[in-house]
Amino acid sequence: MLSRRVLRTKVVKAVYAHMQCENMTPVASEKNLVLSIDRAYDLYFHLLALVPEIAEYAAERIRIGENKKLPTYDDLHPNRKFVENKVIVRLAEDENLRIELSNRKLSWKNNRDLIVALYNALIRQSFYQKYMASEERSFREDAQLVSDIYMTMLEEFEPLESALEEQSVLWNDDLGFLLTMVSRTVLSMRESHEAIKLMPQFKSEDDLDYAKSLLRYSIAGYDRISLMLDSSMNNWDIERVALMDKIILVTAISEAENFTSIPTRVTMNEYIDIAKCYSTESSGGFINGILDRIISQLTAEGKIVKSGKGLL
Repeated sequence: MLSRRVLRTKVVKAVYAHMQCENMTPVASEKNLVLSIDRAYDLYFHLLALVPEIAEYAAERIRIGENKKLPTYDDLHPNRKFVENKVIVRLAEDENLRIELSNRKLSWKNNRDLIVALYNALIRQSFYQKYMASEERSFREDAQLVSDIYMTMLEEFEPLESALEEQSVLWNDDLGFLLTMVSRTVLSMRESHEAIKLMPQFKSEDDLDYAKSLLRYSIAGYDRISLMLDSSMNNWDIERVALMDKIILVTAISEAENFTSIPTRVTMNEYIDIAKCYSTESSGGFINGILDRIISQLTAEGKIVKSGKGLL
């Protein structure tokens, strides 16, 4: 499921895009935000289908070897452990996953070069070689191999990043988190359960409303909060502050002001981490200092009031 961190990041990017385009309306920006969120969920299913494609290519290579005119002993006695991996077979055959892939028009069939490159990279991985050499044949071991492929090999695999960028620019920066979602899905699979428990798009029913509302508050309050930032930065010139830093601050303050059930410490920590990932090296400390000052001031003035569970 898409975490609040992912949703916050997408809102920050949506505010940035809105401010960069003079003719962009709030309604259009909200539609783009929702599309970006939906496409991230598409990527979850797309990635679940990737390892079975690699296994299918491996099976194809085995068939070619077996059908040689002069096959070697290895050709006739291949190690089938990977292609018979129970988790991969389950992923390839799961009806609910097939339906999702079909409805979302997702396929790797036109990415033959990528699949070949992934296979060639996989067989060089030490975790794969250890798996293939082991005589163990357990569902748990099979699941761990598939998880290792997603978590160890794929995030920094440049051909995959290029292929995803060609398919959708909205998948930029989504890969790492979605690989984690896929790994969790794989590791939650049980041999006794026929169907895969696919993750829902959101943890809570109000998560999408949260993201859309946060975007609207951030856009509507942008000028007002910018003035607030300007008066709170002392020797800093607001015009010289990195635009992404400014947008992160605006979004964070919008959240602190308008979502009474979210503790201010949670808000601060989330946007400090986002700044570390998406802005300059010094942004984390800068964002921390400014947010602490402004949120403390607004709280003292009664403009930020929190209520609900988990606020102690």
